[in-house]
Amino acid sequence: MSKAVKKNVMIERTEEISNGIYSMYLVDSEIANQAKPGQFVSLYSKDGSRLLPRPISICEIDQVRGALRLVYRIAGKGTEEFSKLKAGDTISVMGPLGNGFMMEEGKTILIGGGIGIPPMLELAKQLSSNGVTVQMVLGYRDQLFLNEEFENYGNVYISTEDGSVGTKGNVIDAIKENNLDADIIYACGPTPMLRGVKAFASEYNIRAQISLEEKMACGIGACLACTCKTKEKDHHSNVNNKRICKDGPVFYAQEVEL
Repeated sequence: MSKAVKKNVMIERTEEISNGIYSMYLVDSEIANQAKPGQFVSLYSKDGSRLLPRPISICEIDQVRGALRLVYRIAGKGTEEFSKLKAGDTISVMGPLGNGFMMEEGKTILIGGGIGIPPMLELAKQLSSNGVTVQMVLGYRDQLFLNEEFENYGNVYISTEDGSVGTKGNVIDAIKENNLDADIIYACGPTPMLRGVKAFASEYNIRAQISLEEKMACGIGACLACTCKTKEKDHHSNVNNKRICKDGPVFYAQEVEL
């Protein structure tokens, strides 16, 4: 696993890319050179009353420039504070954190749902650059974001709840409507979506790696606030759970209970 560091990092630029959804570029070669698709960083507020950091997944990694891109939705006071930062400002960052996706060979379906879409962009980029055929299925509640950027790496299929774009329904509906098949699925999104992905992968005997979203506190595995149920006992706690921030956020679907 990469070694996380905590430091003040300069913001290169930030912008609102959709209603309430922001893109932020951070410049730090040490963190960028260690980061992998599926990992996250913790951002710290300058407000002393907000002690806990906000975990945000890594959307893109540019090791040449030593930069990271984060894409996040405003969900509270902390992320609202981050959205007001400008180019040249600094922010306290710890990362990269967690275990990311494990690259596998074979025909791939990459699935992102809601704010689980951003961490899949760097994965799509790296898989594509390694010659993997990538089919991308993106699920939205309503407004689209990042979908055009995914088109650089393969065919993109979209599902929306109201059917305004692509398939009406969820990501599994889009997979079935477009007759997609694969050897391996990578997915990130809300738990109901991941539950559907796990069932689909099991039914069709497809390997699946899923990235779990959960409220985190420490981000380094010390507090046990973000555990998930697993089939195997965790050597740290000797119970059937694992820490999403430390052991994950990426797991093979059959390892965890959803």
